[in-house]
Amino acid sequence: MQRSVEAPNLLVSAGLEAGALARVASLWPRDIGDEAPLASAGDDVAVLVHGTLATAGAWRPLRKRLESAGVRTTAFTYAPSHGVPDIALILGRAVQALPEAVRIHLVGHSLGGLAVRWFVQELGGDSRVVETIAIASPFEGARGARLMPGPAGRDMRRGSDVLRVLAGSAACPGLPHLSIFGTLDTAVSATTHFPTGDRLVIPGAGHNRLLFHDDVADAVRGCIERWRVARDASRSA
Repeated sequence: MQRSVEAPNLLVSAGLEAGALARVASLWPRDIGDEAPLASAGDDVAVLVHGTLATAGAWRPLRKRLESAGVRTTAFTYAPSHGVPDIALILGRAVQALPEAVRIHLVGHSLGGLAVRWFVQELGGDSRVVETIAIASPFEGARGARLMPGPAGRDMRRGSDVLRVLAGSAACPGLPHLSIFGTLDTAVSATTHFPTGDRLVIPGAGHNRLLFHDDVADAVRGCIERWRVARDASRSA
């Protein structure tokens, strides 16, 4: 299933993307040593995995939106030299550090979205994970990846071993997935297809702008809220 929202003015969108890139840079020093949230049994916890050349600080605006809605959040920062399998291992340790009896929602931007899916598809995931959300993730490769050195660039190249494995093992029965793309993303095409889950296409949004876009925040919060509503309904039944 695919959803979309109304397209804004393209010149305005280009300016917003430039501003978003500067915002990511300004947030780079933030939250590098983040720790697990103070979560309790029954809480929803969003585990956020940033993209390449960013840090956990890039998630600050989205975390604020989620926390204001009663969702616990946590994030971590990995080194720019890491590829998808290594990031997935770090994600696994972050998940293991969470309390038992919480519901975990995995959210990744760009390279982080690939690591989220590698964790659930290739590392066995965790029974507490109830959904995955990938924002601007290059499931079919990223433009310019060949110019990026190291494992990250290698894994994001079109036809890479990591992308072939993810496409081949994408079916995770009972685990919902949402892919979010922007039509002005110069790194990841909005036509990118992933074999499982739903798609949300946001016209006029670029690669970094998606991190701060209201429609993305609303979509992530809405996905989590549906689980909370279902939980409350089961408790009152």
